[in-house]
Amino acid sequence: MGFFDKFTKSFEDEVEEAMEKIRGMGLGVEGLSASVDGKVVTIKGSAPDMDAKAKVMQFFNEMVDTENTFNMISIPAPEPKPEPEPEPEPAAEEATTTGERVYEVVHGDTLGAVAQKFYGHANAYMKIFEANRDILDNPNLIRPGQKLRIPE
Repeated sequence: MGFFDKFTKSFEDEVEEAMEKIRGMGLGVEGLSASVDGKVVTIKGSAPDMDAKAKVMQFFNEMVDTENTFNMISIPAPEPKPEPEPEPEPAAEEATTTGERVYEVVHGDTLGAVAQKFYGHANAYMKIFEANRDILDNPNLIRPGQKLRIPE
């Protein structure tokens, strides 16, 4: 390529030559193309990231003198990350080998509420308290995570 070749090439040829060089740089831009309207160039394609998009424009502007260059290169939206699966709630009720039910206390529970759930009335809480005297000292003091035996 001689000194005067730049002056004998058409503007469109200059743009296409620059695009071929940029395609060969391995920037990962798919469908890279340019359209020319006078001395205004519109570059299109799909870049993997903003860095590749910016490099295409930088290299193109270094190679071709335009009146204006429109960068219409798209960047695909990232794939949404899957929502993490929620931690499973601890089993609130278990069956023991003796047929006795077990309930794991959760935040906000009272013996009255547990009795309501299993017996249909809150005033049966003393039945649960008596069955769990080995771990309970006071029927008003239960803690999340405690496993209570629920008698029949």
